[in-house]
Amino acid sequence: MNTILPLYIDPGTGSMLFSILIGAAATLFFLGKAALLKLKVFFSGKKDGGAQLDSSYKPYVVYNEGNQYWNTFKPVCDEFEARKITLTYYTSSKTDPVFEQNYQFVKPEFIGEGNAAFAKLNMLSAGFVLMTTPGLQVYQLKRSKRVAHYSHVLHMPNDATTYRLFGLDFFDSVLLTGDYQKTDIRFLENQRGIPEKDLVTVGCPYLDVYKENIASIPGEENHPFTVLVSPSWGDVGILKKYGEKLLDPLSKTGWRIIVRPHPQSKKSEADMLERLTERYKDNQNIVWDYERQNIFSLKKADIMISDFSGIIFDYTFLCDKPVMYVNAGMDLRPYDAYDLGDKELWQYSVLRTFGTELKEEQFENIKEVIQTMRDSKELEKARHEAKATAWMHEGEAGKRIADYMIQTLENLSKKEEKTA
Repeated sequence: MNTILPLYIDPGTGSMLFSILIGAAATLFFLGKAALLKLKVFFSGKKDGGAQLDSSYKPYVVYNEGNQYWNTFKPVCDEFEARKITLTYYTSSKTDPVFEQNYQFVKPEFIGEGNAAFAKLNMLSAGFVLMTTPGLQVYQLKRSKRVAHYSHVLHMPNDATTYRLFGLDFFDSVLLTGDYQKTDIRFLENQRGIPEKDLVTVGCPYLDVYKENIASIPGEENHPFTVLVSPSWGDVGILKKYGEKLLDPLSKTGWRIIVRPHPQSKKSEADMLERLTERYKDNQNIVWDYERQNIFSLKKADIMISDFSGIIFDYTFLCDKPVMYVNAGMDLRPYDAYDLGDKELWQYSVLRTFGTELKEEQFENIKEVIQTMRDSKELEKARHEAKATAWMHEGEAGKRIADYMIQTLENLSKKEEKTA
């Protein structure tokens, strides 16, 4: 009797097969659409390519892959709404806050998650597409032949080269939070022999939103001294690497200890979180924070302990309070930063100027270490200098992004008219 074995396709092969299928489908789709448009142009007597005859064409499109990026796009949506310009907002979250805004000119639509969303985006017909999703033309997300301009907006004020390899290579533009991010992107473009992108410093939209929101949170009447432990995720994140070694002495301080795991930890490190949660379930000093927004914990904290997580900059720029960091190290090989050679990332070098390193051998005496730590004018000055470098055009990101989107599309239209 023959046994039929189940077939197994590994994730990498599955991704490749999906890309091939989508590529073939997209090719057939665009060939058919191009033929139809040519017929329409022929019978209408018009000589241009007929982009305006494509009924599915969207001038301005935003793609949001998850709720965590809503605050990056909110200022942009608000700006288009105020200007009464139609903006198509595609999202992979059914609970995206955009659906609660009652916009008239911003048109939200849920397009599914993962491959379902990519299938629609890969066949998109649009003028300007804005997204926080990296890896365009690298994985399943491909450039559509009928999109004029792809733009990536950074959702972090730290180094732009901390994306996975080739994360920004195939965009037409990258919208930056600070001018300093341009240098490393240009270095990689030259090293890899790829065309230069538009690099436009617009500011940091989500920090603009957080600044307003955090100011509206009332202070606590009976405020206990609070330490916020906010790590990154992975083997070198301090929660994964040190766990009980760090939290045990903190739990004995008598202070309020807020532990805010990285969102990815819930997916990739669930066992570790379950173990630690069980260990401290009866400890009233340990508070676990899984809220979507981090501003409530930031507001409460008197000091932060972290590693290389980008939340360090949120806390520093918004709250202007002391930071301690554990130098856990980071394997840069999967990231664009690895191709920078021996150059140190800005986020590492600047952290040493305004942060205080916490060493593993200090964990047992952590209460004394924190009590003897004193903020200084030098640290305060360094925090302000870092903020001025990485968060430029404070409060203006939404306007500047909308201006760039509109001007870029106008310039492309003028260029097409000249070549028609």
